[in-house]
Amino acid sequence: QVQLVESGGGLVQTGGSLRLSCVTSGFIFSNYFMNWYRQAPGKERELVAGISSAGVTTNYADSVKGRFTISRDNAKNTVYLQMNSLKPEDTAVYYCNAFRRLLTVQAYWGQGTQVTVSS
Repeated sequence: QVQLVESGGGLVQTGGSLRLSCVTSGFIFSNYFMNWYRQAPGKERELVAGISSAGVTTNYADSVKGRFTISRDNAKNTVYLQMNSLKPEDTAVYYCNAFRRLLTVQAYWGQGTQVTVSS
């Protein structure tokens, strides 16, 4: 059974930091590109950051570049998102996503963790 379990969300003041974790099981973690998405109320889900299967390549949304860092530990089947200098506009539910494209697309999602940044 595939599971992606996010944790680390919460309420933080503007300028603060949070570290999200996503612990996975039920699939070969090291074969998958891992992403963090977020969805704010009334808005579409957007890609925040991604990391390649070996952790060599990362990409970020322009809105979080220089503030957020994605990393992974393939030995622990876990992906992280370090969020610094948080802003109220970062408030959203953050979702962990595993992605792989072979002949077909394989994608798994976590249940999400709420991040609220107060002004």
